[in-house]
Amino acid sequence: MSPEPLLSVDGLVKRFGGFRALDGVSFHLRPGEVLGLVGPNGSGKTTCINVICGLYAADGGSVRYAGRSIIGEKSHRLVKAGINRTFQAPRPFLSLTVRENVEVAAHYGDPRPGFDIGALLALLELDRVAQRPAAELNSAQQKTLDLARAMATEPRLLLVDELAAGLNPAELSRMAARLRSLADGGMALLVVEHLMGFIDKVTDRVVVMAAGKEFFGGTLADATRNPEVIRVFLGGGHHG
Repeated sequence: MSPEPLLSVDGLVKRFGGFRALDGVSFHLRPGEVLGLVGPNGSGKTTCINVICGLYAADGGSVRYAGRSIIGEKSHRLVKAGINRTFQAPRPFLSLTVRENVEVAAHYGDPRPGFDIGALLALLELDRVAQRPAAELNSAQQKTLDLARAMATEPRLLLVDELAAGLNPAELSRMAARLRSLADGGMALLVVEHLMGFIDKVTDRVVVMAAGKEFFGGTLADATRNPEVIRVFLGGGHHG
């Protein structure tokens, strides 16, 4: 594993009016590592991903990717630089086929010559529905297509926002194995998730957030034994 972080987030702040959705968040992520962002609803996890990928502008702090600041850069430039993400609610082009959706994403990301879309579809078990319109896919297939579209740009850093939601146990296991295999290939993954079983299978470390701040970093096993983590989760209502 590379000793240098691919992603460094330091003192990140994001405000919506008078509300601080992010209030000084800091963490780092190395190539080949899977970091989980966990915490109660409203703790700032998805906002954090939205700032990193350029969807929201930061109001303070720094985000460095591959050694350079990316604060203020547009999403499409970050995709070409090697950062992509999945969404809580997949947004495919419903009238296009599965393969066409992935082809559009690949073109957007400017992948290396010889990039094999067919191999990517087969890897994610989408090859058998490749010619079907995205509108005909079930929830699990839509989630998988969203992952395929992100992977088609060949990211070095993948931001995964509640990819496991709505999947059955068998689908969860397959998705966890896919994400681990991406990390084994050197990709860095930042995973926002509320299903602790999924987080346990996928992550190397977790950062626990509450009220826009990170207050614990370490393994999930250590987090579940930490009284402060337990208090925040039990006091924060739903996980998510």
